[in-house]
Amino acid sequence: MGAGHDTVAAELARRARERGDAAEVVDVLALLPYGLGAALRCFYRGSVRHFPWAYAALYRLFLRPGGGRRPSGTPLARLAGGRLRELAERTGADVVVPVFHLGAQLTGHLRERGLLRVPAVVLVIDFEVHRQWLHPGNDLCLCLSEDAARAVRGSTGTPARTCAPVVAPEFSAGPAEVPGTAEWRDLFERLGPGRPPVVLSAGAWGVGSHLDATVPLLTDHGFLPVVLCGGNRRLRRALSGTPGVLALGWVTDMPGLLHAARALIDNAAGQTAVQALAAGLPVVGHRPIPGHGADGVRRMAALGVSEAVEDGAALLDAVRRLTAPGPAREQRIAAGHALFAGNADALAQVTDAADAARTRARR
Repeated sequence: MGAGHDTVAAELARRARERGDAAEVVDVLALLPYGLGAALRCFYRGSVRHFPWAYAALYRLFLRPGGGRRPSGTPLARLAGGRLRELAERTGADVVVPVFHLGAQLTGHLRERGLLRVPAVVLVIDFEVHRQWLHPGNDLCLCLSEDAARAVRGSTGTPARTCAPVVAPEFSAGPAEVPGTAEWRDLFERLGPGRPPVVLSAGAWGVGSHLDATVPLLTDHGFLPVVLCGGNRRLRRALSGTPGVLALGWVTDMPGLLHAARALIDNAAGQTAVQALAAGLPVVGHRPIPGHGADGVRRMAALGVSEAVEDGAALLDAVRRLTAPGPAREQRIAAGHALFAGNADALAQVTDAADAARTRARR
């Protein structure tokens, strides 16, 4: 849907090719017939941007974690089954790795019925595992925390383990090693001398809640808001006229930007938040988008890798503590880094599953 799934898939493919394997990235929505994928993407984008209450209702109906019978995404996903099977056979794939929940429903359906002959390893990129990630037909789920892996095992019986979040290596490098960091710092100092730069992420689609209140709050209290507007040109135009604000469109140099900033204000617990953790940037969740965004922000805070705040006063308190040198900042950075240092590499676990399947097939 947004860019986070694409970013994870592209990095997994890069790692695979770097070690000499072949990898192909496929948009599961493009496999759906009759233009359903494009329609689904447009509906989701429109509802999150303009009718968040509608997406919140759909989330409660289809995706929210918990027991009880509710509709599944499998009937929609299986419309792409023929195309995925043909693709797997034509490429000689050894493993299929869904990084989007609709893909997990599709591979689970095919594996359960013996229609996909290679293992399916689901990479759950959300901190909160909602229902549509889960299908008992999949061979393995890789999760961002042991709590999430335990929930997968308890819900479906599917084997589940933890893995380090998948981000490009530039995010984990030291600031001096990342091209572009110095240029971003120079820009920030010219625009807001002495003001700590704080990045506000609105995602690839530029979905922000009450940014017109959050941005002036930060400028009035001595910060330089750096707003990632994604593809939302209207949002960028609206914020560009605000004194003391840097409104950016689509940014291709995210490692340099994040290494030059002092904190991230996040609204979705998505890939930008994970990249910030890798870069040693404290994350504050504030006014999240409904559904998976709100659940993910709360889960990140419960894991201790971020803070979640409800109002402007709490936001200012968190940003002041986490942008200033001291124990609060260092502890939050260390907690974020532990997600990467304490968990196994995702690609290694994917290839281990493929190797094990080949060994079983030869017996």
